[in-house]
Amino acid sequence: MPRPENFNRFEPRLWRYELPGGWVVLAGKADQDNDHLSIKMAKANDYWFHVKGLPGSHVILQVPAGEDPDNGTIKAAAAVAAWHSKKRESKQVAVSCTRAQFVSKPRGAKPGTVTIRKEKVLKVRPAIPEESG
Repeated sequence: MPRPENFNRFEPRLWRYELPGGWVVLAGKADQDNDHLSIKMAKANDYWFHVKGLPGSHVILQVPAGEDPDNGTIKAAAAVAAWHSKKRESKQVAVSCTRAQFVSKPRGAKPGTVTIRKEKVLKVRPAIPEESG
């Protein structure tokens, strides 16, 4: 019996948020979604976020070619990563941030596991943008 054409295609389940200025933030819902988002979907210039040292969603701030987000936009995206973690109820959360080009998956690592380079740590209050989903 032939396989359907999309048999091996993976459709990630993601939360999508829009920040002021039209910036788009995507967050993975499960480990496989995080893998797909961080390794396959993210462009080199996008920003990547993850709560530091705990389980949580991988979050991507999509950066159109030739543009660069301001600090407020970067912090808003980091706040989404904090929201999609076990630290959601905390006042301040440490969130790792780097460009997506510095995110890689170690060979044989379980889904959702990545290594990052050139990390900055931002302290933010967990939040998601109003009227998103």
